[in-house]
Amino acid sequence: MTTTMLFTMVLCFALTVSVAVSIGLASILGIQVSNANMLISVKEMFASINKFPLAAIPFFILAGNLMETGGISRRLVEFAKSIVGGVQGGLPMTCVLTCMIFAAVSGSSVATTFAIGAILIPALIKHGYPTSYAAALQATSAELGVIIPPSIPMILYGVSAEVSIGELFIAGFGPGILISLALMAFVWVYCKIKGWGKNDGDGRMPLGRATLQAGWALLMPVIILGGIYGGVFTPTEASAVAVFYALVVGVVIYREIKIKDLYAILRKSALSSAVIMFIIANAGLFAFLITRAGVPDAIGRWLEAVLQSPTMFLLGVNAALFIIGMFIETSAAIIVLAPILAPVAMHFGVDPVHFGLIMVVNLALGMITPPFGVNLFAACTVARISLDRIVGHLLPFVGVILVCLLVITYVPSLSLGLRDLVYAK
Repeated sequence: MTTTMLFTMVLCFALTVSVAVSIGLASILGIQVSNANMLISVKEMFASINKFPLAAIPFFILAGNLMETGGISRRLVEFAKSIVGGVQGGLPMTCVLTCMIFAAVSGSSVATTFAIGAILIPALIKHGYPTSYAAALQATSAELGVIIPPSIPMILYGVSAEVSIGELFIAGFGPGILISLALMAFVWVYCKIKGWGKNDGDGRMPLGRATLQAGWALLMPVIILGGIYGGVFTPTEASAVAVFYALVVGVVIYREIKIKDLYAILRKSALSSAVIMFIIANAGLFAFLITRAGVPDAIGRWLEAVLQSPTMFLLGVNAALFIIGMFIETSAAIIVLAPILAPVAMHFGVDPVHFGLIMVVNLALGMITPPFGVNLFAACTVARISLDRIVGHLLPFVGVILVCLLVITYVPSLSLGLRDLVYAK
């Protein structure tokens, strides 16, 4: 059964069948080969999405779309530019900083790409940056959308590996800030070398005025994250609060969302949510079947025999996840692999929350690596260029993220220090 499923899935990938459909077809054929009752497919697919924490996904997606339409993202850009936009290379640094702030509410890298990219990619081009560089920068910066909490992949990992989502969120701050600072330092040095961005400060708003203008937007992550860690509401409930806040700010305070806009916003959010939920349902069935076939135990025993130290285990897993992330969508990869790898990581003494951050950061790299990087497609759509044109500018950014990944992997305190402080017994 397992051989049939894996062969079918790989064949479908080769034929460019979508990830969700490939996993679903492989699972159905696996059930047929094993002569099991087909009702298993319906039961397990429903069980995979019938989990309360997953309700946060459509709400965070909707909140991100409301922020984009309601003028919140534009005000965050002006605020970030007022802080770092006055130096050479300040506009690319603004892109990274804005994505970092926007990520503290949206939870989605694709939403971050469209919301911030629609503003900053044209601005970067206007200031003389190559279009390919602007698109590569935006795609990479938007990766922070799934690393800075709240994060949809962290929710999926928490559900799949039965790990506290609140602990994952608080642990994400260290890696997210590290990657943000590394990217800002890199683009500053790169622009100095290239001679780009000498006039990035043109049109920059004073910090006080920008802060006042973006006050309601900046208050949003404070309310959401403060409410979670203050025990006021759960991460799932926080997603609903984010929607309500974004709606009130966009409609009543900034008045940039009209009643007629709501249908398009809701439709866009529903379609994005449906895609993710369909992947979760199919991946859940696939994970159930391979677990019943004993694949996770076999892989665990093999890894224990081959990779006999925590250091080698983490190195091997990172290499495998990096390759897998290039070809399999992040959500599907987490749902399938987390139940397999998390127990093995615990056997090697790796904290499951720390391992979750490693998985999320590593697989998030798949969003900016060809051939199936969703952030790349989104950024190319906004910039109106082909994917092949941005690869040259993309490689240095991938290198920066890889260095950060190694630090995150082998310095657990970066992820767990704040978690241990907040959740100290």
